[in-house]
Amino acid sequence: MQYDINNIKKELDDLAILKHERAQSGMSLEFQRVFSLLPVLFHFNHPNLPGYVGEETPLGIAYYQPSNEIVEQLKNEFNFSEVNKKNHANISALYSMGSTCSIGQSTSSDLDIWICIENSLSDVKKQALIQKCRLIETWAEDLGIKLTLFVVDVDRFINQHHECLMGENCGSAQHILLLEEFYRSANLLAGKRLLWFAIPSDFTVNDVTYPTYEKCVQALVVSNIIKREEWIDFGPLTGLSAEEYFGASLWQLYKSIDSPFKAVLKTLLLEAYSSIYPKNRPIAFDMRELIQKGEIHSHHYLDSYSMLLDRISNYLTKIRDFQRLELVRHCFYLKVNEKLSQKANSSSWRRDILNEFVQNWGWQQSLLEKLDASKTWKIEQVREIHEILLHTMMTGYRNLLNFGRRNNLDSLISPQDLAILTRKLYASFEVLPGKISTLKLNISDNLQEDVLTFIHVKEDRINRAGWYVYNQKPKLNSIVGHQYLEYSKYLVKLVGWCYFNGLISDSTQFYYYDGDDRDNKKITKLIKDLKNYFPIDVPTATEEQLYGPCEIRHLAIILNLENDPTVNLKLEDEISTNVLNYGRQELSLVSSIDLLYRNSWNEIRVLHFSGTLCVLEAIKALLNRMHKDADLPNSVEIFCYSNQLSNEIKNQMKRLMYNCVDLRLSTTKNNSTQVKPLRIDGASWYLFFERFGVSFHQFESAIDFYGAVSNNKVQGRPLNILDESNELPKEIDSVAYEGIIQFFFEDTANGFDLYILNEHNQIEIYRNCNGTKENMVKDINDFYVLSDDRFTFTTSSSVNFNLPQFYQITYNDAGEREIFLLN
Repeated sequence: MQYDINNIKKELDDLAILKHERAQSGMSLEFQRVFSLLPVLFHFNHPNLPGYVGEETPLGIAYYQPSNEIVEQLKNEFNFSEVNKKNHANISALYSMGSTCSIGQSTSSDLDIWICIENSLSDVKKQALIQKCRLIETWAEDLGIKLTLFVVDVDRFINQHHECLMGENCGSAQHILLLEEFYRSANLLAGKRLLWFAIPSDFTVNDVTYPTYEKCVQALVVSNIIKREEWIDFGPLTGLSAEEYFGASLWQLYKSIDSPFKAVLKTLLLEAYSSIYPKNRPIAFDMRELIQKGEIHSHHYLDSYSMLLDRISNYLTKIRDFQRLELVRHCFYLKVNEKLSQKANSSSWRRDILNEFVQNWGWQQSLLEKLDASKTWKIEQVREIHEILLHTMMTGYRNLLNFGRRNNLDSLISPQDLAILTRKLYASFEVLPGKISTLKLNISDNLQEDVLTFIHVKEDRINRAGWYVYNQKPKLNSIVGHQYLEYSKYLVKLVGWCYFNGLISDSTQFYYYDGDDRDNKKITKLIKDLKNYFPIDVPTATEEQLYGPCEIRHLAIILNLENDPTVNLKLEDEISTNVLNYGRQELSLVSSIDLLYRNSWNEIRVLHFSGTLCVLEAIKALLNRMHKDADLPNSVEIFCYSNQLSNEIKNQMKRLMYNCVDLRLSTTKNNSTQVKPLRIDGASWYLFFERFGVSFHQFESAIDFYGAVSNNKVQGRPLNILDESNELPKEIDSVAYEGIIQFFFEDTANGFDLYILNEHNQIEIYRNCNGTKENMVKDINDFYVLSDDRFTFTTSSSVNFNLPQFYQITYNDAGEREIFLLN
């Protein structure tokens, strides 16, 4: 290949002009205004312009001269006058990245811009520039444009600087792969060209091949082929590792929760890249080669999304995975968002390219019409694509894990990042018996149903016992042969599934069939109570919340919804009005309890209890989900659906629950067991509030009770110390939590002691362990992430992402133990 630097410059400049035009094609006037003004807003620093912070803010973009038209626009819109014409150039370049300028860009796409600076800029000036970015983002937001500006040092990738987890780059999970994405999707708005595109792939200059990228750059400068100051250099794409592939794939799973179609494409691209590892040949290499050959017309003028689709399609065709290939095409089509089944007012370059793809795929008109109607899909279609997407994501993740094992993966991602990522995935994807699955695909604008019919099937019938919901009226010809939307053994979970998935509107009609009972007042009241108490949209869980144990945040205690013992009750005024031991017959007036709650990881959970002991079982289950130092729930509300004595039942149960919560969270520090007696349904029961949880027991006489307490021999206690000779630090009580494995490290003169609480709060103690805690934490995390038995596919391709929690026990100045989360 003949190397000509002038031709490379021309190709880069021609490509930038074309992509600049494509970026604004078909977009709103507001988008075009923001996009065209961004360079000049950073080139100048003026009080009348958006983003002005102060006189010390960096200004000036290298090799950029705004057009007379743009300057005139500033004068007209902002009363701008160019008072200082000194040739400042604190900013090296502005580049857009991501879907901007590509076929993947749509009217709803975000605008991501890199503000590229040299490392000579002081920290004070850099902070001023960052502040200016935030003000310009606000200006754009007021115009309805989602703009994100990143101030990026030129040595960011060379020195491997890492940003925070929630940024686009996923902190420790991505490094070179982020640079590769930038190179293949970057478009110059103003400033210096990217040096990487001018470097020969074989590092050969004037028939001399150099050993490294840096040596090749030096040779080009010495030979006067390039002027170093004209280019910006983020460095080479070397050092792509198995660790980075793994961390990046986990991050794409994380992103799939909010942006499934884009995440599927990126995850499969990573899989395609890793399939030829240790050889590295990302798309950016193909793009550079075509630019240096003068073939920028290839792949629809080096469209980054078109090249991404080609790479994934070739990989899936090679391994004959045609199911995922078809899904990729669906995701790509929906991402482009050009409705080909509908006539367009005018032609567009995006529409022309997509038409070419669709014809090559052999798609029928009916499929186009189905995909184009995705915004009006109902729950059946959304759940269908959700299942396919999730299965595809999990298959890709498993393939990457196998790749990691083949390459002796030593995960680069930090334990804290890993914990946060996996817990977010756990909260979103894990399918559990008491968990309400929500379909957060952002596909359809409206999942609301006009009609919902809830039908109860009793035991000994053909269909399994429980509740079914249909989006049909309860007519024989409508229900028979029609697929139900969802099933649950218990009514609260089914109604909750409908509510939290957005099926219920103010105008939805409800029908209720429970044998001969067809009165829908109870279910209508339940839905009204859910609407008033539980918001559907809540802030996403923070990093701090995901890194800590999940805690109950909003709790609804639902009484007597399914079983109501007051229906045929004869009221008695003179006998005991204790609702748990009512009247001469000492009846419990609470026969069913449902605990419906949202936790700090934003999971929605339901626990159902029925029968004589439902109150005790509910209290035990609820309080064992609260560690002693947990914050109280933000709100607790009790809803009672009894036919009679509803307010009295609600008030008495409210006092009981509050009292028990207080006892659980304030158990004395001297390890004494607190006991609360209760008379329920004619029997005496005792609640035991102990170090690691709550239990309940029945005793025939006071002698039995006091004997059991004094000898500490109550059976079924939640704490099972395997080594009775060892004392467990009482401070661990404050964070002990059911449902998660917890590791506690305490330093000793000979190493460290290790206390392990399993999911049931059973304890194991190991004394004087050797090695380092850091390696142990890493090994344990790697084991849980890579363990095969965690990938047992059940309904919805369930994967257990819930990683253990790690703590350090230390001593303060007073010699008292304190417990901190390990970072």
